Amino acid sequence: MALSPQQPADRPRASLSILTQMLRFLSPYRRVVAAAAVALVIAASGVLALGHGLRLVVDRGFVAGDPALLNQALLGMLVLISVLSVASALRYFLVSWIGERVAADLRTAVFNRVVGLDQTFYDATRVGEIQSRITTDTAVLQTIFGSSLSIALRNTFLAVGALAMLFVTSPRLTLLVLVGIPLVVVPILWFGRRVRRLSRASQDRIADLSAQVDETLHAIHTVQAFSHEGEEQRRFAGAVGQAFATAIQRVRQRAWLTGMALLMVFSAIGIILWMGGHDVLAGRMTPGQLSAFVFYAVLLAGAVGAISEVTGELMRAAGASERLLELMAENASIVAPANPVSLPQPARGELQLEGVDFAYPSRAQTRVLEALSLHIQPGERVALVGPSGAGKSTVLQLILRFYDPACGRILFDGVDIRTTHPEELRRRIGLVPQEPVLFAASARDNIRYGSPEASDAAVQAAADAALVTEFIDRLPQGMDTPLGERGVRLSGGQRQRIAIARAILRDPALLLLDEATSALDAESEHQVQQALDHLMQGRTSLVIAHRLATVRAADRIVVMDGGRIHAIGTHQALLTESPLYARLAALQFGETGVIPQASVSA
Repeated sequence: MALSPQQPADRPRASLSILTQMLRFLSPYRRVVAAAAVALVIAASGVLALGHGLRLVVDRGFVAGDPALLNQALLGMLVLISVLSVASALRYFLVSWIGERVAADLRTAVFNRVVGLDQTFYDATRVGEIQSRITTDTAVLQTIFGSSLSIALRNTFLAVGALAMLFVTSPRLTLLVLVGIPLVVVPILWFGRRVRRLSRASQDRIADLSAQVDETLHAIHTVQAFSHEGEEQRRFAGAVGQAFATAIQRVRQRAWLTGMALLMVFSAIGIILWMGGHDVLAGRMTPGQLSAFVFYAVLLAGAVGAISEVTGELMRAAGASERLLELMAENASIVAPANPVSLPQPARGELQLEGVDFAYPSRAQTRVLEALSLHIQPGERVALVGPSGAGKSTVLQLILRFYDPACGRILFDGVDIRTTHPEELRRRIGLVPQEPVLFAASARDNIRYGSPEASDAAVQAAADAALVTEFIDRLPQGMDTPLGERGVRLSGGQRQRIAIARAILRDPALLLLDEATSALDAESEHQVQQALDHLMQGRTSLVIAHRLATVRAADRIVVMDGGRIHAIGTHQALLTESPLYARLAALQFGETGVIPQASVSA
């Protein structure tokens, strides 16, 4: 299941019941939840007891005119207020702690899930959308578990308790309150459904903004080089306008929800106060009873009003929960088998593709590889060449098991890679891509990414072998110098050599090189080739290259086109045996296809 970047606002959404699926994140903290619940009950009970205290103060103190009884009543209320205050403070701390803890656990759980998903998921999902869900949606749930849910439970408890006390104080007036309750509940339910739909739509628009910011800022060099700042600003302003319009619709519905509830509740209180006043004048109620009744009625109204306010937040949380649960429900199609087969030790780097057919899931009707068979011996250096779209990079992705072939199989050291654990397979493979990926960390940490447990001495040796030391030593802090986001402080050739050092440190049995020098200038290419020569010694290498000069010394060159192998041989043999290879060579080096002797082999 792929996440859709946009969701229609009128699509049916799950109800508040979806929040119950998030309660499992509370289970590890049952004791804290129980302590918070006890504090909540004590604080709410204290508030309810204040009404009885108020009755005693009025009837025994003011009406009876007894100073001693008044002092006792006021002292009792003071003690009650002290207990209530301590319980409320404890409840606030514990509930806030729960909210922060649950949000942290949620972010970790969602991140762990998406990191384990395969390429099929990322082919159809924008990274900015995922970022929005991990940050914005978890923040919404943090608010719910950290305050709103507690407020809802507290006010529900108060509402039920206040209603019970109202009935004890005056059953006749309580019937009027019960008549007014449906007038409050009906608009809450009706507006609540609309708030939930608009909340999901609003969160989707925020995710669109996040995705657009991520895309634009990661391509800022291209944006500025093409003087596209104005267009990007207009595009972002349009997206902001859509998000604002959707948010205003949600706010308008919440405003109606709150206003209608408060209007109905306090209108009912006014009527009750009028009727209760006549009962006092007629002697059917004491002033203390009326005071307590009004106190409980106001408490009930405030509780219902708070519940109506929190309902909007809960509806918003339901939308956030749905979006997060969508991510949590994603399953990787590339998984380890129940009983994975261990790869032989030591690794030899033998590779065999047998009748491999493949089409990307996002375009399943277009076959990228057809009946591809290739056997690479341990220690052999094989190059894949051919026009763009021939399927060369796809072969590498299948070997890394980013995808599984539709037909056929791939064997590594004689073992079908679908029967072994993907992590065990990938630990024996080193990849040097055309665009090396560096992290916003030090040079040492970027190299150590190839083998996290490696010592500083091993990292330094890998840096020396990849000719990294010569430029790293000139940096302010040497190997500990931060390289900036995506290695922005280094040149293309320097970033490539960092990637090669990472592969050297990994010491793989099989090396995959995907256009490792195609984007470099002549001098950088020469330096990178030196590092690659060192890296390929004694290990199986599969090289993709558009520059035929870089594959001259390969043991075999595989010519691909249209997802098929058209010819296999050495450079000289292919010049005469493969019209396609001869044409590619002629385009690069002239009619004879002769490669300059000064070229450095890969």
